[in-house]
Amino acid sequence: MSKANSTETRQREEEDEQGSAHGAAGEQLSTAPREERPDTGAGVPAMSVIGWVRWFWRQLTSMRVALILLFLLSLGAIPGSLIPQTSVDDMKVQAFKEQHTTLTPVYEALQLFDVYSSVWFSAIYILLFVSLIGCIVPRTGQFVGQLRSRPPGAPKRLTRLPAYTTWRTEAEPEEVRAAALAMLRGRRFRGHEVGDAVAAEKGYLREAGNLVFHIALIVMLIAFASGQLFKSEGGKLVVEGDGFSNTLTQYDDFKSGSLYDADSLAPFSFVLDEFVGTYEKSGPQRGTPRTFEARVTYAEGADGAERKGVIKVNEPLVVDGTKVYLIAHGYAPVVTVRDGKGKVVSKSAVPLLPIDNNITSSGAIKVMDGYKDKNGKKTQLGFKAFFVPTFAGHGKGQMFSQFPALDFPVLALSAYQGSLGVDSGLAQNVYQLDTSKMKEFKDEDGELLKKMLMPGEKLDLPDGAGSITYEGTEEWASFQISQQPGNGWALGGAIAAIAGLAGSLFIQRRRVWVRAVRGADGVTVVEMAGLGRSESAKLPEELGDLSAALVATAPVAPAAPEKPDAADTPDGSAATDATNEAGSRPVHPAEAPAEGAEK
Repeated sequence: MSKANSTETRQREEEDEQGSAHGAAGEQLSTAPREERPDTGAGVPAMSVIGWVRWFWRQLTSMRVALILLFLLSLGAIPGSLIPQTSVDDMKVQAFKEQHTTLTPVYEALQLFDVYSSVWFSAIYILLFVSLIGCIVPRTGQFVGQLRSRPPGAPKRLTRLPAYTTWRTEAEPEEVRAAALAMLRGRRFRGHEVGDAVAAEKGYLREAGNLVFHIALIVMLIAFASGQLFKSEGGKLVVEGDGFSNTLTQYDDFKSGSLYDADSLAPFSFVLDEFVGTYEKSGPQRGTPRTFEARVTYAEGADGAERKGVIKVNEPLVVDGTKVYLIAHGYAPVVTVRDGKGKVVSKSAVPLLPIDNNITSSGAIKVMDGYKDKNGKKTQLGFKAFFVPTFAGHGKGQMFSQFPALDFPVLALSAYQGSLGVDSGLAQNVYQLDTSKMKEFKDEDGELLKKMLMPGEKLDLPDGAGSITYEGTEEWASFQISQQPGNGWALGGAIAAIAGLAGSLFIQRRRVWVRAVRGADGVTVVEMAGLGRSESAKLPEELGDLSAALVATAPVAPAAPEKPDAADTPDGSAATDATNEAGSRPVHPAEAPAEGAEK
């Protein structure tokens, strides 16, 4: 009984020893930092301030916290997509505030109208940045150290590893090890000979991909930050025949990052030669744009040669790193205003803003200078304008366009005189008419003077005050001119992140050991075993292919004669033999005993 207990104790000691060897062989298969576990004793001393700082730093630089911060950053971006942002469209923000008076104070307190520049979003952004750097630096050092080091020697008992095979051969052990080393190196394993075994390793691109993924995240964070700090973005509405020069005073609206310098605007200019828009005329897609492009003549620099270009939706014109996007289109009726003496005081194409998909448009026509009333007194004129490119006809419902193309244009006007309020020094919407200080022109019935005009028709103002003539219609296009220096880096970082993630997911880092020793009967015993960072069905298959390749150099020896049973031996102990259950043939890794089982 004591002998049986002694045998069991010895087996447990061997298993513990092999388990520790197994761990030592595989502990360097990952560059993940090891977590320090506190003592579980009853009396744990209180940590000092430095201890708490170290603990906080370890938590911040852990992969778990980095993933949590990345998730929080994604959640924080949701309100920036759903709620109008001041940095994108201030007019939409103002309209939202007017419609939601209850939510507005809450949103303002939470900085939801400026999500990407808010304190809480910036805090998450900076913490994620620090976490990634603190995680990558030590892992990079460990990875470089592993690249410079050699694979560790073979564990004492290779049978404990997940994939294992063995056979006997008449080749010399030195020849087997030399052939194994050459064969493994030929298959791009990094190997060397350690004692009576060959140690080889492959799959370093897995860890390299992991590091590339995290470095790419940092590159993307830096690119996004630089894009927000150094970006510039402005809008410009241009009527056919007019042009634009990339200077600050030419923009209708302009916004930039906090570190942007207006002197860095790229010098270029362009003229809108023609806007071309065609639309589906029938079927369920009626009115859908088929052609939507702005044909321009542009020049780079102050004295650059003129070149032709076409700007389409999602196909911007790129000039010296600045992109010109086509974002909208509409119509600009050409009107001529004359005073009571017939003198032309204003003639221009007045852009009107669309209010539906059929480009029904509204706006204001303002005559600020040059007009005098019948008494010779300087005053100002204002007209509320409503335009439809395709009129349904009189008596066919309200005046809304039936089609976006310029098939049957009609301009409806109502007339006012007085002060437009432009001399107060306050900003004013050019598409709205402030009539608080103006008087209506009256018709014969004492009502507001208004009339629908077709091209060539005019509206006569009462008492010889002049007239306004609808000459024709031009088209306009609205452009967004943007410069974001971090876009290229962000794209490169995204591609690198995907490539690194694919490498870390699909490449398996594994080690292979080949031991060749002379058995008690003088025949060489070959053992091969493999260990991967994670469980994989491919590891036994790969080990089987490697063993088949090595058998060509170290062929299987003839089967050894059978040994007598333990009961037939004089001392009653089991006979030892270097063969396996299958005799002398190699055992495929799939046939290897489970971990903890004896051969």
